[in-house]
Amino acid sequence: MPLINRRRTAAAVLTTALLVPLAACGSDDAEDADSSAKPSAAASGAPKADLTVLAASSLTDVFRTAGAAYEKENPGTKITFSFAGSQELAAQVEQGAPADALVTADTKTMDGLEGETGTPTIIAKNRLVIATGEGNPEKIDGLDDLADSKLKVVLAAPEVPVGRYSEQILDARKIVVKPVSQEPNVRAVLSKVELGEADAGLVYKTDAATATDKVDAVEIPDAENAIASYPAATLKGSRNSEAAAAFVAWLSTPAAQKILQGAGFQQP
Repeated sequence: MPLINRRRTAAAVLTTALLVPLAACGSDDAEDADSSAKPSAAASGAPKADLTVLAASSLTDVFRTAGAAYEKENPGTKITFSFAGSQELAAQVEQGAPADALVTADTKTMDGLEGETGTPTIIAKNRLVIATGEGNPEKIDGLDDLADSKLKVVLAAPEVPVGRYSEQILDARKIVVKPVSQEPNVRAVLSKVELGEADAGLVYKTDAATATDKVDAVEIPDAENAIASYPAATLKGSRNSEAAAAFVAWLSTPAAQKILQGAGFQQP
């Protein structure tokens, strides 16, 4: 073999010999980096992101608790909630409001946004009660009493899920109620009763439970009641689709269900 070729061969062998340890070191470093990253990913449980979640007014208190729990489980993720009546949330979605997930208080509103959302999942259920002033001064016993023209009754507007449920259960018993006002969401109905501006109002059981020092809740028998279902879905316009999907999936986990049911919501 000519001298120049022998030199080239020796150089190639030497280069290969030098590169093999370097490649091995690089592999170890990569594995170390991966192993150091994996615990972080496992701890977070979901992609880190700043999420905006549109949620029905009746979820205000429980979702603040759930959101804090989720952020604790998933360091680096921040959740901002926007609470309103489901019909208002639907309008925001249709107008292109930047958000990542949606939770409504009825399936009808969610179904109307089929082209804007992922596949919804029912995360909780609820029922209605009659909210009265503390101590129930008007001695309201049931739905029939709401027909008394001397009572100031406030309901949610019929386009609001709780308003639609209210209309449904009153119509089923042929009870005619002339409300003094029709409110844009369930929290507004509750507020009217809390402030003494109404003698009674139909709200979700969970909402009445947030104001036990100001209102009483008159139970409505199951046979006369309505069941509200809460679907949750990601929004197709989300810039954080994986993180949004992780949060929506988490809402069905035992940890989230414990929080929801602790606030009085029923299991899906």
